[in-house]
Amino acid sequence: MSPRAIRCLVVTTALLALALGSARAALPVEVSGTPLPSLAPMLEGVTPAVVNIHSKTVVRVRSPYADDPFFRHLFGLPNGPQERVKQSLGSGVIVDAARGLILTNNHVIAGADDVQVSLADGRTLTAEIVGSDEDTDVGVIRVEAKDLVAVPVARSEPLRVGDFVVAVGNPFGLGQTVTSGIVSALGRHGLPGLGYQNFIQTDASINPGNSGGALVNLRGELIGINTAIFNPGGSAAGNIGIGFAIPSDLALDVMRQLLETGEVLRGTLGVETQDLTPEIRRALDLAQIQGVIVTQIQPGSAAAQAGMRVGDAITEVNGKPVQRQEELSNLEGLLPVGEPVTLTVQRDGKPLKLRARLAARRTDLDGARADPRLTGARLGSVPERLRRQGVAGVLVSEVKTGSRAERNGLRSGDLITAVNRRDVADLDALERSLGTSDTQLLLTLVRGNRAYLAVME
Repeated sequence: MSPRAIRCLVVTTALLALALGSARAALPVEVSGTPLPSLAPMLEGVTPAVVNIHSKTVVRVRSPYADDPFFRHLFGLPNGPQERVKQSLGSGVIVDAARGLILTNNHVIAGADDVQVSLADGRTLTAEIVGSDEDTDVGVIRVEAKDLVAVPVARSEPLRVGDFVVAVGNPFGLGQTVTSGIVSALGRHGLPGLGYQNFIQTDASINPGNSGGALVNLRGELIGINTAIFNPGGSAAGNIGIGFAIPSDLALDVMRQLLETGEVLRGTLGVETQDLTPEIRRALDLAQIQGVIVTQIQPGSAAAQAGMRVGDAITEVNGKPVQRQEELSNLEGLLPVGEPVTLTVQRDGKPLKLRARLAARRTDLDGARADPRLTGARLGSVPERLRRQGVAGVLVSEVKTGSRAERNGLRSGDLITAVNRRDVADLDALERSLGTSDTQLLLTLVRGNRAYLAVME
């Protein structure tokens, strides 16, 4: 063997020995006397406050042939509806240890008949649903237990793009899992299938089961509730680094309202608008303006009291730009009811500042109060996520068994779209239409994928 070959062999052997030794060696805890950074000390105060949630919902399913004696006999169908159990996994965050209050997502607990909470210390507790809000996807549950640990809550408003964040939750039911990333964007909206949106976007890995879990800063303070991921390829694509969390400011405000009143008030300006198209801009000499054009103003509304006019172009709300109807609706729904709002509009080619106080949007109506023929029914507004998909009308949220409304053919889940063949878009329109219905009350209903006519007597 040549001297050069021997040198190469020695060097190769030394490198191999070094590699094998490194593979067996543990990572150093410090470099040049300086400890390596770690999230472990911070997480020691966070992870005990993050819980796993397991909810069960009993769903009653009735065969469409169950009322036919022939089919019931032929196929052995039961006389009544059958029950099946729907299960949901998610996460939650203890925010008040003394009262046992836990923040989570509405979609984790919606309609649940049984909610079980597993703590980080191994205890499993039965939770009470305090309330939830479908439009913001915030839910609140309560447990009774000693020695609970709550995570401190920070304001989300000061967050900046680039801030480091950590997500803690229960992905795929695996148990508590921690991921990290940064704030990728703020004020995200326009996601399909969701209601009012003002999301924190993060690249911290969020997966199914993380819903309702904690998004915390490097001080271990809660700044968001993990809610959704962007996954255009479906579940097969997995997490692609685009996740969304409800800001802590919004989540706490919703919780406060649910605890105080049992519902969440939504604000409204009382205007109808449409997006500014290039054609409308040219016609109104608004070629350089971004905003929405006011097409109708309800008498006595917040907009009317502020002096707004049909043809005004709303460009900003409290300094935040408005370019589409969706953005205006989002701001209306998230701003506090009754507090002053500054509206920037363009009128006759000039900017104008208007001051308004948002009025509360109606979300619930007793059927008996609206019309005696609807006694026993509870009517509600269409969720924001459905409104954004073009669904208009009034939802029948409840029908009491044996009530006049039930005898007239009304069912829970029905969507009332017209009264006496006149379209109704919301509760106010329904009540106005009912006020002119002295003799006949004919409702157009959507039930499932079919339309029905129901005569109220």
